[in-house]
Amino acid sequence: MATGGKDRDARAARERTRLYEARRRFHDDQARRRTRDNLIAGIVGGVLVLGLIGAQTLYFVAGPGAPEPSPSSTPTPTATTPEPTPSVTATPEPTATPTPTP
Repeated sequence: MATGGKDRDARAARERTRLYEARRRFHDDQARRRTRDNLIAGIVGGVLVLGLIGAQTLYFVAGPGAPEPSPSSTPTPTATTPEPTPSVTATPEPTATPTPTP
């Protein structure tokens, strides 16, 4: 009675099953790690972009990039001194002088 062949086949089947499960678990772990890494990269990238926008806005609003205010050259009227109203004056029409005929 030779039962060693059946035992070897069963042991080989168990080994194949163990290797298959290990590969499947490894593949699932890699997929989860990739998803986690992509999520972290997206969050860090978003924070970085928001930080850069905030820094640029701060630079141009309150920092050395802000335009310096220039004094206005137009005087502003005050309420105590009213402006003179223009008066309408009638101008006499010139009289027509006859031109001599030659």
